[in-house]
Amino acid sequence: MTISDLAVYLQVSQSSLYKLVQRGTVPGHKVGRHWRFHKVSIDGWLQDRSASAARSAKK
Repeated sequence: MTISDLAVYLQVSQSSLYKLVQRGTVPGHKVGRHWRFHKVSIDGWLQDRSASAARSAKK
């Protein structure tokens, strides 16, 4: 996926997504000047975040 594809998939702006990937928050790889993302990695990252949020809510 490209950054524009991922922005649509996550329903966030591209500028917000650029900030997240530069911080290392979102799993991705830079190929030359462009960011690329694997859907499986993004889905796993989303599941991990959901699980972490659920654990934090229980405390």
